[in-house]
Amino acid sequence: MILLDTHTLLWWVGGGALSKQALSAIRKESGDDGEIIVSTITAWEIALLVRRGKIRLSMDVGDWIEKVNRIDGVSFVPVDNNIAIRSIDLPGEFHNDPADRLIVATARSLSAPIVTKDRLIRKYEHVKTIW
Repeated sequence: MILLDTHTLLWWVGGGALSKQALSAIRKESGDDGEIIVSTITAWEIALLVRRGKIRLSMDVGDWIEKVNRIDGVSFVPVDNNIAIRSIDLPGEFHNDPADRLIVATARSLSAPIVTKDRLIRKYEHVKTIW
C-alpha cells in the first residue's frame, strides 16, 4: 500500500515526470495485490487548483476524480474524525499546510509510505516517503 501526494497523482495520471523510485512503487502497487491510496483532501486540492487557474484538466474536476477512482487498485480514503484529529497532533515539527497535514496523518494512520516530491514531507521523520 502506498499513498499518493496530490502532485504525484496529477503527474502519474497526466504523464508528468515521476522519479524512477516513485514510478516503480506505483507500478508495483498497480498489480493484483497492491493498493494505491489517495486522500479525499487531494480531490479538494485539485478542485482548488483548477478554480484558481493553477492547473487545467481535460475534463470537469468531478469527472476527472471519478475517472481516477475507477483505476484498478486506486481508492480514495475519506478524512474521518481520527485522521482530522491526528493531523493536529502530529509528532515533532511539521509545517501548517492543512492539506499536507491531512495527507501525512492519513499515511500514518494506514502505516503507508507517501509517494511525494515535496521536500517538507520528505524531511519529516515521522512518515516514510518514496521519491
